[in-house]
Amino acid sequence: MSDEQQAEAEQVDEDVESGIQDDDFVRLAYTVRTVEDGDVVDTTSEEVAEEAEIDVEGYEFEPRVVIVGAGHVFPEVDDALIGAEVGDEDTVEIPAADAFGEYDEDEVRTVSANKIDEDDRYPGAQVQIDGEQGRLETIIGGRARVNFNHPLAGKDLEYEYEVLDLVDDREEQASGLLGMYLQQAPDVWIQTDEVEEEQVVESDDEDEDAEPETETVTVEKDTLYIEATPQMTMNQQWMFSKQQIAQDIMQRLDIDRVIVQETIEGGMGGMGGLGGMMGGAGGADIEEAIEDVDIDADELAAELDDADEE
Repeated sequence: MSDEQQAEAEQVDEDVESGIQDDDFVRLAYTVRTVEDGDVVDTTSEEVAEEAEIDVEGYEFEPRVVIVGAGHVFPEVDDALIGAEVGDEDTVEIPAADAFGEYDEDEVRTVSANKIDEDDRYPGAQVQIDGEQGRLETIIGGRARVNFNHPLAGKDLEYEYEVLDLVDDREEQASGLLGMYLQQAPDVWIQTDEVEEEQVVESDDEDEDAEPETETVTVEKDTLYIEATPQMTMNQQWMFSKQQIAQDIMQRLDIDRVIVQETIEGGMGGMGGLGGMMGGAGGADIEEAIEDVDIDADELAAELDDADEE
């Protein structure tokens, strides 16, 4: 191969690997709309949500951190991000089949009205039938027509996005992943802890049935601390999947363990809540009362012996 051909080959390799690649953490601002009607499906912009008359109460509108190639976005968006640079903007169309599936007429079924709670027996209600989520279309007498298709089934989508930056800080990465899973980003920090643990040591004993010998050693572990909020502890995704979420974060960020901290504060503060149980005595009063009691152990023992003899 000539020097010119080798230089061209090296340039091609450099071009292929330039820009964003799989497993990169990127922060995206985006808005997803239906192609046919332009209805807003999801957005990181509060202004866009308000214009679309979407209820914004209790929802955090901020750019999202995603991992390219990890299935956090539609495959078409993952493909578009490969090779992109910070500041790039684009709009990608997502066919219905790759979004929320094609509309299936067979998924509109008639069921007994007895399977639906009386409070939910009206058109448009979201209902759960035999473990399936559906939308009640009509109810006549004892029969109900329920649509088990996803509300966006059969709709092509357009995904408009801007790459805001690459996220290299591990704490930001962890916060971003939790925000993606839980729709909120709790306070997190990473620190290296010294932890004592038991490790098996080699033994000269040839007895196969002998108990393995262990020793206590001190090891360093990178620990992700999460300050749990009441909203996080009640989040169903967290309640049912926290083990998987933690494992995913540890694997992706090379973390040894995750510790979730929950702070509970009482309205009266400190130990004040014990006042009613302790006759109204506060902590300082209890200490003073203990100091005022003069108990001699020998005298107490003698009194007990006298009581036994009687």
